[in-house]
Amino acid sequence: MPHWLTGLLTCLLILLNTLIGIGPMLILGIIKVAIPNTDLRRHCSKGVMWIAETWAEVNKGIFHLLLPTKWDVRCDTPLKADQSYLVISNHQSWVDIPALVNAFNRKTPYFKFFLKRELIWVPFLGLAFWALDYPFMKRYSKAHLAKHPEDQGKDLEITRRACEKFQKLPVTVVNYLEGTRFTPAKHRQQQSPYRYLLKPKAGGIAFVVATLGAQMSSVLDVTILYPGDRPPGFWRLVSGQVSRITVDIRGRALPAELVAGDYSLDPEYRARFQQWVSQLWTEKDQLIAELRQENA
Repeated sequence: MPHWLTGLLTCLLILLNTLIGIGPMLILGIIKVAIPNTDLRRHCSKGVMWIAETWAEVNKGIFHLLLPTKWDVRCDTPLKADQSYLVISNHQSWVDIPALVNAFNRKTPYFKFFLKRELIWVPFLGLAFWALDYPFMKRYSKAHLAKHPEDQGKDLEITRRACEKFQKLPVTVVNYLEGTRFTPAKHRQQQSPYRYLLKPKAGGIAFVVATLGAQMSSVLDVTILYPGDRPPGFWRLVSGQVSRITVDIRGRALPAELVAGDYSLDPEYRARFQQWVSQLWTEKDQLIAELRQENA
């Protein structure tokens, strides 16, 4: 099929799948908000997760049926659906999300992403994100914080409150440490010391770890690589123009000295956490170089 027809058919099937699942998901989400019974809320959360996993699994089937993309998923650790994970990944494109879904759906608990607040207005998906208890973050620029210092730390407070909801169920928390998608312009602006990555931010995952404690001791270090020098957009994926997606997953244990601490108030703990993240990012940058060489 021509690319435009592949893309149109893929998008129509994904839309149909979304329309079928969004109604029951929203009903369970409203019940969860309206009824104070804790056990019922927990069952509603499980129901919402099951619908989301089924939606993702159907989308995986659509991709494998219609697209020529080779999904090269490598994992050095067993994955369990009843265990919580902290996923740390590089971030290049909207395609990163389908890549993670393809690698993890129904192998680990369903994802929790920290999303930009503006995404709640995306038709259908914004409501689904709300029902799934995804935290909506509002990121403030340095210029804004200079004028409004009272907003300092609000994003981390949202992280803390969101993570409190995850304490009762196994969860996979996904964090893009770079905070934004990689582009050459951002790389130059930051003067990043890494060849293929932006500078990582440790504060967000430090608050996840502080809130969830030992529940988040299992870390999945994910590296995503696309062919060529320009990461594909969503249309290129759904229209069959992405030949290969590599997802490298490496299990890591969170160092015991980082499980408990106060990232905001303890400078020694903050320095240790930042050092651990910096080492992860140095190794990830080297891995990307090796994968690029392998796929050249």
